[in-house]
Amino acid sequence: MRRLFTILIGLAVVLAAAGWFLSAPARLPASATEGLEGDADRGEAVFLAGGCAACHAAEDAEGEDRRVLAGGVRLESDFGTFVAPNISPDPEAGIGDWTLAQFADAMMRGVSPDGRHYYPAFPYTAYAKMQTQDVADLWAFLQTLPPSDVQSAAQEVEFPYTLRRGIGLWKRLYLEEEFVMSHAGTDELERGRYLVEALAHCAECHTPRDRFGGLDPARWMEGAPNPSGRGRIPAITPDELDWSASDIAWYLESGFTPDYDSAGGTMADVVTNLAQLPAADREAIAAYLLALD
Repeated sequence: MRRLFTILIGLAVVLAAAGWFLSAPARLPASATEGLEGDADRGEAVFLAGGCAACHAAEDAEGEDRRVLAGGVRLESDFGTFVAPNISPDPEAGIGDWTLAQFADAMMRGVSPDGRHYYPAFPYTAYAKMQTQDVADLWAFLQTLPPSDVQSAAQEVEFPYTLRRGIGLWKRLYLEEEFVMSHAGTDELERGRYLVEALAHCAECHTPRDRFGGLDPARWMEGAPNPSGRGRIPAITPDELDWSASDIAWYLESGFTPDYDSAGGTMADVVTNLAQLPAADREAIAAYLLALD
């Protein structure tokens, strides 16, 4: 019995060490952001495509107040309620004292400057596909926005989800740099794929999740339950949407469907942002959606 107990203790130690290693935060290589100079004008387009204000501005903010990124929006899920943090350039309450490398680690790897895993309510699984130049441009733009000294609220999750180290194991399953649409045969499709799968992270709402909260690529864009519990996010695959490319592009610009219904809820924010991008970007998104298998 003593020998068996010793063996079991040894196995437990080995498994714990393996779990600790496999769950460790993984940062980008130092070379990823070396020499990059961000352009704030280009960064504004990244900001709009990513819909950053939808989560990080106050829920009742309007107009220019939408660019005060004090956080506070509550994101409900089966795992708890996540509260968007302050990402304004305030050096204490926000992210003003971060470096570009730390910002890129957060965006593309979901790792904080102090080495903690961020919860994947922050859609870094999509941002992992971003070009590092776009990350630098977004960083430059964020520095031009008003600072806010509002402190970020705590995340409202319970055990075992309070153990952030476990997110490292989750990332090994779901953090992928490869695009779901593996082949985009034209420049327009490549741009649409980049906008949909990376910047605009459309799948976060429109794709079902498995029991662990990861997106199910086998049901890509097939619609999903609304995390708030109110209704369902619609499918936007070609067989379900039944819209033309011009219908889709017009909806993303105006918010009006072909039958004159209008976008509501969080989609209204998406339309407000995408309407400010070049028409070619909305057309590229339409081309991507119609090309889905």
